[in-house]
Amino acid sequence: MNLPLFFEQSFQNLMTEDEYKEFKASFDQKRYYGLRVNTLKISPDEFLRLMDKALEPIPWVPQGFFYGEGESYGKHPAYHAGLYYIQEPSAMMPAQALAPRPGERVLDLCAAPGGKTTQLGAHMQNQGLLVTNDISPKRVKALVKNVELMGLTNTFVVNESPQRLQQVYPEFFDRILLDVPCSGEGMFRKDREAVQSYTRYKSEECVALQREIFESAYAMLKPGGTLVYSTCTFNPDENERNIEFFVSRYDLEVDRLDPMGGFEPSRSQWTQSQDPQLSGGLRLWPHRAKGEGHFVCRLVKKGSLPRISEDAPKTHFTSKEAEQAYMAFEAFASENMNTQKAGVYHLRGTSLYRLPPMMQEIPAVRWEKAGLYVGEYQKGRFEPSQSLLMASKAEDFKRVVQLSKDDQRLIRYLKGETLFIDGEKGYTAVCLESHPLGWAKQDAGTLKNLYPKGWRMM
Repeated sequence: MNLPLFFEQSFQNLMTEDEYKEFKASFDQKRYYGLRVNTLKISPDEFLRLMDKALEPIPWVPQGFFYGEGESYGKHPAYHAGLYYIQEPSAMMPAQALAPRPGERVLDLCAAPGGKTTQLGAHMQNQGLLVTNDISPKRVKALVKNVELMGLTNTFVVNESPQRLQQVYPEFFDRILLDVPCSGEGMFRKDREAVQSYTRYKSEECVALQREIFESAYAMLKPGGTLVYSTCTFNPDENERNIEFFVSRYDLEVDRLDPMGGFEPSRSQWTQSQDPQLSGGLRLWPHRAKGEGHFVCRLVKKGSLPRISEDAPKTHFTSKEAEQAYMAFEAFASENMNTQKAGVYHLRGTSLYRLPPMMQEIPAVRWEKAGLYVGEYQKGRFEPSQSLLMASKAEDFKRVVQLSKDDQRLIRYLKGETLFIDGEKGYTAVCLESHPLGWAKQDAGTLKNLYPKGWRMM
């Protein structure tokens, strides 16, 4: 690969001659592919049995596996059931390092397309509040799709600037993931266009933006709270030297991460102060481990962290109209489902939502999804959403069609075709074995396909 000359010169000055040769050679080697099992729906062992494959584990994520180039994991019915997320292996480390717990308040500030958000949600087991934001209206659509596909119900998906969120959530969050926009040097092997668009001054521009975003993130973190800062670049200005700036400017200290699986300590020798705590982060180098470039550092805001217990949910409503919509949903659920969860219900236009835990109302921000999108309420009638089905289990439905992994009708269903199956009349959950895929409507021997057009397999 032809690398920019100024990039080569920079790392020649930073590394020994032997390491630089290994580093440069890695750009012409194969890249690595990974997937992460969605433990909200299936365990890693059950997943491997379902797929009937021997996959190599990713050492730094218990739910992660490498897979080979050319394998079509994005077209498998198990993907459409939300049983796993396709993700570059080193990109799984930031959420793993943050390690949120059920019942906490967590922020993913630069979240799209959703890999890290869905990993955080799995850690939280759909308990507590996960605010997940992206400033780009286009990218936030992909974030919503992945949140729905993975069955997350504790997320508030927001489309705002960090500065605006800072006003709404001062010292609010127990944990914050800050996977900042960066110069993307770690993507060179994965994306050759990233090399072509790279400029001498890109990193300087990124550092200014990263520090601006960090200021807002720090203001939203509780005293005693934890923040993970990460990039997919090699540049020390955006990594160790930024951490040096943060700990000198803010009331923070580095919470040392243990090297594992090829991740190495960050390099304090590349900073001005050479403070030993600046070696407490992690770097993944493509010449040392199976992944692309990544930098991760965990920081703790000094102070004590108060714990807020999550109250048992009770059903109430943000408006009279929301209560009317809920009554229509309740009637639908009594006919078609076996379970129904308590919570705060909110009606936006014709769309009914069950708000995430710890949210009693919608704050004044631009948002795309609040908790569980339950369905549509119009003219007294309720239509269930795909999101409701994806957040449920097979036993939650009165009528279920379970298709084995080798049944060709699975692919036909995912393509939007009508299936001819006998069954009781009414809404039916079509499943890959015991894992819901989508709605259908049973009428005699016909199963009318209700799988969303935008989700269909081409």
